[in-house]
Amino acid sequence: MTEKFNKVLQVSGELTFDGDKSVSHRALIFSAMAEGDSIIRNINRGLDVNSTMNCLRELGVRIEDKNDFLIVHGKGLKGFERPERMLDAGNSGTTARLLSGLLSVQNFKSEITGDESLCRRPMKRVCDPLREMGANIKSNDGFLPLTFFPSNELSAIRYQLTIPSAQVKTAIILAALHLDEDTTIKETAGSRNHTENMLGLPVNPSPDGNIILINSSFYPSPREYDIPGDISSASFFIVLCLLVPDSHLVLKSVLLNSQRLAFIKHLQNMGADITMLKDDGTSGELTGSIEVKYSQLRNVPFVNEMIPSLIDELPILTIAGLFAEGDFCLTNANELRVKESDRIESMVANIRLMGINVDVYEDGYKFPGNNTPTGGLLFDSYGDHRIAMSLIILALLLKDGAKINNLSAVKISNPNFFDQLKKITR
Repeated sequence: MTEKFNKVLQVSGELTFDGDKSVSHRALIFSAMAEGDSIIRNINRGLDVNSTMNCLRELGVRIEDKNDFLIVHGKGLKGFERPERMLDAGNSGTTARLLSGLLSVQNFKSEITGDESLCRRPMKRVCDPLREMGANIKSNDGFLPLTFFPSNELSAIRYQLTIPSAQVKTAIILAALHLDEDTTIKETAGSRNHTENMLGLPVNPSPDGNIILINSSFYPSPREYDIPGDISSASFFIVLCLLVPDSHLVLKSVLLNSQRLAFIKHLQNMGADITMLKDDGTSGELTGSIEVKYSQLRNVPFVNEMIPSLIDELPILTIAGLFAEGDFCLTNANELRVKESDRIESMVANIRLMGINVDVYEDGYKFPGNNTPTGGLLFDSYGDHRIAMSLIILALLLKDGAKINNLSAVKISNPNFFDQLKKITR
């Protein structure tokens, strides 16, 4: 699928979003684990969350889709059924890694795989701590597919995260919820904390990081989830509004979790006119509205401690950096290499198509800002949804627009993206 996008003259209006993808995955899994019926409103309708839903159905979970909400008939502790076929996580690393924690403690054999892209993403990072707990896991040399065998040797552990990963952290938590003894996880760098918030886990600060405590007393119960709008999906529209003169945009009922606002803080450091209005929150998370106005941006250094919290927004922040004053310089972002594509190579290849000189590092890249490329080019998304949406925003900012191929990946996280663009642009 190749499509041409033309320069937009103005951005204005209001937008709402499907539920946050990270929260949606967890609401589905926690509801499936609970014994009884849970209701989920405003579920994310992207392909990634659909992969989690399909895997849970293969495990015997009945999920009723009522359009406006889901009813999940939870299976209770150790109530899942052995799947008749290999579970398919599609393109979703969250599905594969989170379900690894759950599958590792079941009393039956199971397997999980994914598409070609996901099968190239590292799984050793999640297998290692689960094996330390006693899980019996066979991998394809640290990659998918993974096979899980029943284990009688599961035990609590004290684990320090070697990389700031909410997916690895949550996999450990999901396994630890099946044990009476206390498991503790220490993280020296912050990562998304939706799992802790939604389960009400104790998080104790220490001089060099946070310590999370987990045991079976925190096993999920049936409940109702009202999922706030996806803040990562909102990021593309925020950057577009900031870069189009005379633009003004309001984003309603979005997630305002502090661990997810690093990209907004970075944009504000760049001079962005962004105002957040918080409300009472829902499903254990802060929510609210975001007001955005056109701004003159200047590139500023990234705060290294913030990189893990804005890793998904780095492609769209790169687009902002192209048009901001001063040099754009990103380092300490090695994790971009192991996303749906190698996002360092994906972004650099497309930027160079515009004749912009880019220095490439193992952990990032650097280029001059304040660019005025004319466009008229053919960009490549490399099958990566966040690269695809970032390039669409770029094309809308170019004098002659641009063509982009392989746009079907947008459906992975935000199938409403194109309709939302039409609603706010002219």
